[in-house]
Amino acid sequence: MAAISIKKDSLEFLKDLSQNNNREWFNKHKERYIEAQSNIVVFIDALIVEMNKHDHIETKSGKNSIFRIYKDVRFSKDKTPYNTHWSGSLKRATRKLRGGYYLRIEPGISRVVGGFFGPVPDDMKRIRQDIDANYEDWKNVLANPKLTDTFGKMRGEKVLSAPRGYAKDHPAIDLLRHKQFLFRHEFTDDEVIDPGFLFMVTDSFKSLRPFFDYMSEVLTTDANGISIVD
Repeated sequence: MAAISIKKDSLEFLKDLSQNNNREWFNKHKERYIEAQSNIVVFIDALIVEMNKHDHIETKSGKNSIFRIYKDVRFSKDKTPYNTHWSGSLKRATRKLRGGYYLRIEPGISRVVGGFFGPVPDDMKRIRQDIDANYEDWKNVLANPKLTDTFGKMRGEKVLSAPRGYAKDHPAIDLLRHKQFLFRHEFTDDEVIDPGFLFMVTDSFKSLRPFFDYMSEVLTTDANGISIVD
């Protein structure tokens, strides 16, 4: 059976929408939008099936995963009413499996992103404790060939200086300054509509597992290595 693929018009619709980001045009092309959105939902359905072959995904369906195309413009300077991308997220199941997956289909800059977008304060404290105590382990995990070949270096926002309680000359200060722990891989438009794109995305996400496995262990134990999750 052929893999589910993203149709060319699902991408072309976004290009046209970016040039006509208004309600009149959108309503005139509503059937095209519905067909394109359905294609993305079906694609994410298939992605969840593939992901569950090597991970445990809590997100039940593409419909549960996909974000709305309608923008909330209340607090935005950009008042155009529609997002010009398709995007969805996948959540790992149970409190023992940490990290999240994100897929964004956008002409010219489609991408997958994985990691930790906004750790809660307790998680952030625990992560920095582990970096402080085990920064050589962190360096080894972040140098994993599967991870670096796909995503390169870890990204994410950082605090301007050293976090409170840590010296500016700490040997792992660059890691300690992180507020986010993210990895990003981009795809060309040709790759997005390729029949094998489903497996490109799955394989990219699978490459995150060395980091996710390490972080799951850190975030489910205390500083003494004792489990804090049932």
